[in-house]
Amino acid sequence: MKASFYRYFLNFKIPGGTSRGVLKQKETFFLLVETAGKWGIGECGIFRGLSYDDREGYEEKLRWLCNNISLEKDFLLRELQEFPSIQFGLEQALLSLNSPSGFDLFPSDFTRDKDSIPINGLIWMGSEEFMKDQIEKKLQEGFTTLKMKIGAIDFDAELSLLKRIRNRFNRSELELRVDANGAFHPNEALRKLEVLSRLQIHSIEQPIKAGQIETMHNLCRLTPLPIALDEELIGVVPIEDKKKLIDAIQPQFIILKPSLIGGFKGSEDWIGLAEDKGIGWWITSALESNIGLNAIAQFTYTLDHSVPQGLGTGSLFTNNISCPLFVDQGALHYSKDGKWQDVEQFLN
Repeated sequence: MKASFYRYFLNFKIPGGTSRGVLKQKETFFLLVETAGKWGIGECGIFRGLSYDDREGYEEKLRWLCNNISLEKDFLLRELQEFPSIQFGLEQALLSLNSPSGFDLFPSDFTRDKDSIPINGLIWMGSEEFMKDQIEKKLQEGFTTLKMKIGAIDFDAELSLLKRIRNRFNRSELELRVDANGAFHPNEALRKLEVLSRLQIHSIEQPIKAGQIETMHNLCRLTPLPIALDEELIGVVPIEDKKKLIDAIQPQFIILKPSLIGGFKGSEDWIGLAEDKGIGWWITSALESNIGLNAIAQFTYTLDHSVPQGLGTGSLFTNNISCPLFVDQGALHYSKDGKWQDVEQFLN
């Protein structure tokens, strides 16, 4: 068995919002594994500025993996524990290698186009007008769960947007989630949570920056609004440390991004710990191409978890690989008649 990797830049196509700011491209790497005339592909979806493995030596570690690809999988995953996105790429590539199509990693009713995955409609941060336009579009597209990123504009303006939605739809008609990405100052966080709770918000992701364990614990203990940990999970590698974090903070939810927390195995570790403590969870993509998104979606479906997931961001890019995934009426589908673009054509 041999392996190689490719560096690739995904180009954003959305007007305003994220593409208007710092992030105009998303760097990613693809691991290609070959044996006996068969191939398998996995995406190592590093997220610069956020990933635990955004460090010197990333490409050297990929070369090491390619040179040692024939070694036992569990050994490789242990050696890659400081590089969670490479762990995830390896898991995908090996499953892809053993798939007749290269893309049907977890055959199920989802991949047979007999079922779909409910997802939230994501509202990107930007100007008030830009966010308002996104909200209207998502509502027209039939989403019954919206997730709004907050912290980019004036808090009162964000509240106004949320109030406008809530005045049109009650909680039974539309679920609202918000993601602060650590934007709240610890001294003002509880007050803002109290204000948001009046709008019957389902939950808020990462209200304060990660690493403030005691403060986050106190917020989770006092909050009138369920809190979900997101960035807090990144870089917590040994299972013992994961358990300590869950015990120390005791959140209401955790958000799992396989590319950032060690792939399928890392996600399963967090899910097991959360469920032991009665903590809710859902899975979110992290701006992967359709190769990574496909893997996350198929894995998510196997977990039989009916909560709306944070998937479906593959349409953000101009140079994504064409695939059978599509979003309709607030759910992610896999068309049985859809085709995958040729991998060699895509990478070149």
